[in-house]
Amino acid sequence: MTSAALLLAAEKESAQVTDWAARIGWVVGLGLFVALVYWLMREGWKWRGTLQGDLPELPTAPSAPDEAKPAVLSMSGRYHGSTTAGQWLDRIVAHGLGTRSRAELTLTDAGLDVVRPGADDFFIPAGALREAVLGKGIAGKVLTEGGLLLVTWEHGGTLIDSGFRSDHAAEHTAWVEAINSMIDKRETEGAR
Repeated sequence: MTSAALLLAAEKESAQVTDWAARIGWVVGLGLFVALVYWLMREGWKWRGTLQGDLPELPTAPSAPDEAKPAVLSMSGRYHGSTTAGQWLDRIVAHGLGTRSRAELTLTDAGLDVVRPGADDFFIPAGALREAVLGKGIAGKVLTEGGLLLVTWEHGGTLIDSGFRSDHAAEHTAWVEAINSMIDKRETEGAR
């Protein structure tokens, strides 16, 4: 039995030593691949902004708000981005419209003021508002039906859909009604 144990012991091989050079090479290669993909995505984002360069600068809120025109509605929530109207995947990135952020919305008779901490604020004049609807998605964000307030407005000859989500989703219906009634009132007065 001793000779059999010696034969078994002689046939055992030691565990293979880790090839650190190959492992480090794979990790570095994977890191470079991830960096390349990130760089390509960033270049694509910048290219999209260049293609949308014909979009004029965004309007800013009037510097001295008229005291006779108090806020109709205000809301805290998130701005999820803007797209070409009717094309919910065609994101607009020019002038910071592609940047998601927190948002404070204020609707007055003058228009819709969008204040975004950490991103560029913008103002949608009442004359540029076209429609407000409840939606479920905009580029990069899909929610349940009615989970998104979509405001359609015109800027520089381009119709734009901007998506907002209130911290209290029940507010969306009031916003749709207020914006659409403001548009209907303006169109009725313009027809006279």
